[in-house]
Amino acid sequence: MTTTLHAALFDVDGVLINSGAAHNRVWTSWAILRGLDPKYVRQVTQGKRRLDTLRIVGPDLDVAEENRVLDRLMATEEEAMRPYPDAADVLHALTLPWAVVTSSRREATRLRMERLGLPVPRVRVCAEDVQSGKPSPDGYLAAAEQLGVDPRRCVVVEDSPAGIQAGRAAGCTVYAVTTTHGVELLAEADACFPSLDRAAQAIKETL
Repeated sequence: MTTTLHAALFDVDGVLINSGAAHNRVWTSWAILRGLDPKYVRQVTQGKRRLDTLRIVGPDLDVAEENRVLDRLMATEEEAMRPYPDAADVLHALTLPWAVVTSSRREATRLRMERLGLPVPRVRVCAEDVQSGKPSPDGYLAAAEQLGVDPRRCVVVEDSPAGIQAGRAAGCTVYAVTTTHGVELLAEADACFPSLDRAAQAIKETL
């Protein structure tokens, strides 16, 4: 039986904004500066908050100082980020409430979405808004609560295993887009799609 969906909850990086290569370059540069294995750091950071990544790969490092370094590195990559071609149209065409749930910080998310011409929703659950980041369900549960929708009536659109785990733990339907990972790493999702537009078409079919 198909669940009737009442709200859509979108990840941002890798779903609405094509930022994966930029983030990988930032974390690679940072890892080299700190004498860490870049491949390992990139694997850890997939779908996770910066804070959670730092706690795992550099537990003895000063978080405030590392944030300043990462902010400087990220500033050099902002112009390399682009919205996915279908992102703005998909968001403008939605007929059900929607929110974003992202491991990025609130102000950076707002500025990035505005700069790239994406509508900024009223409900945004960002890195600093939750005690635990993905794969914890906290972000998706908070977004559903703010929208006033039962999580079981929400669809999550994600691109990472950590995000998929978060959506499933929240009790949501989870759609994955293969913009960052192959289908084999997204197997826990309820369905996988090659693009955001295809995922949006599937959402419409449940209304």
